[in-house]
Amino acid sequence: MQKLGDFKLPHFFNYPPYFTLQPVRDTREKQVKDNGLEDGVTTIEEIRSGIESRGTELHGIDRTILMRALKLLENKGKLAIFKGTSTDDEGVKFSV
Repeated sequence: MQKLGDFKLPHFFNYPPYFTLQPVRDTREKQVKDNGLEDGVTTIEEIRSGIESRGTELHGIDRTILMRALKLLENKGKLAIFKGTSTDDEGVKFSV
């Protein structure tokens, strides 16, 4: 079993279909890109400081710059930004 810090990853983590390109075209087209965020909602803070952003250019990025980039992608129809009651509640839904 692999570990992520002190957290032990579940047994299914090593199950190959979770991480391989699927051979069936319909399944492959749904297979959510680098991080599996398509058609799911994530917060701005998760993008900036979440586990998935560790080791990427997005980890720790200035919030203003990130919001500018997200707004450009929203204008291109790649995502939708959801306003919350505070900046911690703002979310993004990526689309294919």
